[in-house]
Amino acid sequence: MSPTNQKILLLLLGGIALGCAYLPHQQRSVLRDISREWKRINSTNLQKNIHSLHESKLITLQELPGGDYTYILSDKGKAKALTYKFQEMRISKHRWDKKWRFVSFDVPEDYRKGRDALRAKLRTLGFQELQKSVFVFPYECQEEIEFLIKFFGMKKYVRYGVIEFIDNDLQLRKTFGLT
Repeated sequence: MSPTNQKILLLLLGGIALGCAYLPHQQRSVLRDISREWKRINSTNLQKNIHSLHESKLITLQELPGGDYTYILSDKGKAKALTYKFQEMRISKHRWDKKWRFVSFDVPEDYRKGRDALRAKLRTLGFQELQKSVFVFPYECQEEIEFLIKFFGMKKYVRYGVIEFIDNDLQLRKTFGLT
């Protein structure tokens, strides 16, 4: 799939994210990102790409009450867009607030592949493994972790928390380059 098609799917998914953003600053952030990315799409190829996405059933054409039409993301398109978002996921490393974020999980053996994929993604994002199913990270990442939990369908098995004290704080600071 072309990078432009990927971007269109992600932007349509951004519309869903806007609907899920409860706080005004979250809504402004989503709108700003969507607007900036739409401007980067080559407008001459846009129609061709939209047609291609419609033909592949990743987006569908829906008639609005006033007789206008709009494209919406199909379920197949949502799944594809989430996969791209998953692959591109990064966590911003702002100034450290001296708090540790941890993710712990106890996933049944039936979900082993998902558990292993979650563990691998946490490592890719920069989390450090404290124990087999406990990971720690120094920067705010609640939204990213919530996305991962939903992506893997493991809400009832995964916990996220923020702590101010951990007994190996000095070692973790060195590991993350915070000393």
